[in-house]
Amino acid sequence: MEHFPTWQATDGSPLSCVEKIKVLNDNFGELREMMQDALEDALLMGCDEEQFRKVMRDLVAELHNPYDTSDKQD
Repeated sequence: MEHFPTWQATDGSPLSCVEKIKVLNDNFGELREMMQDALEDALLMGCDEEQFRKVMRDLVAELHNPYDTSDKQD
């Protein structure tokens, strides 16, 4: 059974728009499935599980927010 987070706005309040929540849940479900498949492939090919998980965490940490205005240079 899939569990989805309660999606929050930047102020911490829960999102209430049904369409936004649906898109976020769809994306989350697709990513979860793809990452599970990638983990299983890695394990079947003899990859170290902890290294794989670290690489995935590092990948998420490297994602860039193109809408972040706090780092714009004047």
